[in-house]
Amino acid sequence: MKALLCTSYGLPETLEISEVPTPKIAADEVLIQVKACGVNFPDVLIIQNKYQVKPPLPFAPGGEVSGIILEVGEKVNHLKKGDRVIALCGWGGFAEEVVVNAKRVFLIPVDLDFISAAATLYTYGTSYYALKDRAVLKAGETLLVLGAAGGVGLAAVELGKMMGATVIAAASTDEKLALCKAKGADFTINYSTEDLRKMVKEITGERGADVVFDPIGGDLSEVALRSIAWKGRYLVVGFASGDIPMFPNNLALLKGCSIVGVFWGSFSERQPQDNQKNIVELLSLHKNGKIKQHIHKIFTLETAPQALTELINRKVKGKAVVKVCD
Repeated sequence: MKALLCTSYGLPETLEISEVPTPKIAADEVLIQVKACGVNFPDVLIIQNKYQVKPPLPFAPGGEVSGIILEVGEKVNHLKKGDRVIALCGWGGFAEEVVVNAKRVFLIPVDLDFISAAATLYTYGTSYYALKDRAVLKAGETLLVLGAAGGVGLAAVELGKMMGATVIAAASTDEKLALCKAKGADFTINYSTEDLRKMVKEITGERGADVVFDPIGGDLSEVALRSIAWKGRYLVVGFASGDIPMFPNNLALLKGCSIVGVFWGSFSERQPQDNQKNIVELLSLHKNGKIKQHIHKIFTLETAPQALTELINRKVKGKAVVKVCD
């Protein structure tokens, strides 16, 4: 089978298409023919040896896939050959076949196409866990989303609006903000040309945002924390900017706020039943037309490095997806 391999750590252009043997499954695993693979920020980190998970070389990046089960381990009872599924593989998804533990494989409805399915788990899974479980976002509260046109950011905009919040989308260009508006954002802030803190104060009548969703880190994080409401919740989702902010501790005291970590990957492993419940709810929301994945562009296995490069350069709006097999 074909796979896009990381043979030495580096940037996307160092990845190589190779022929590799079909992987063998254990008793609690399944073999999936990969139809599509979502492109996510951890893919960029893992090929540079900057991610907390460090698979041995060589390996294929790609942490979430959609496809069809080809083989089922002897201890797997809830899945069968031929099932249409999405799966959390962690890595290995940029390949024609991948082995995944059955606990991290989920059936998908017949009306969900493979491209959209591959754009569901990381972005919506992360954002739903962040807003529902970590922030306990309530209807009527104000949600500020940084990096709002990226994969998790756009999902947070959509889910926050669905949950009854007033959503402020913040992004770096007017084009990105137009997409956020189309996804339901009530207010937008272009932080390349506007003062983020001043705008949040104006929009909220000096009160501040009840919840801040931050997947980018960097210089804006402290500004956003200073813009939070009393007893607000600041969600640390990721560091797409490449810089991990250092918060002055007195801000948490002065604001009476909580700084809350959002590590969805660890949640999905430590609390698989809770994660499965969330995924079932997300698939139901999709089926009922409440959420809809925004696909930035569809790439092939051969052009997948370009997808990762666009992600690094923050050119991706919504979700990039690699189509692997027809």
